[in-house]
Amino acid sequence: MSRTIHAEMVASVHSVAVAVGESIDAGATLVVLESMKMEIPVLAEASGTVLEVLVAVGDVVQEGDALVSLSS
Repeated sequence: MSRTIHAEMVASVHSVAVAVGESIDAGATLVVLESMKMEIPVLAEASGTVLEVLVAVGDVVQEGDALVSLSS
């Protein structure tokens, strides 16, 4: 089963904290978004393995855009 993590706001991608194939725990930071000079971490809701990173540093994302795909 896979789950896709989506952006909750319009922002730019400040950093990507995970790589494809990496095992992560619930609560791990996946991506850090920047909006209005604030850094907002996007956290994993459950543990799993990173299947795909769909953004890169500097990308501008819209609300609802896919960021990371995880397997559980």
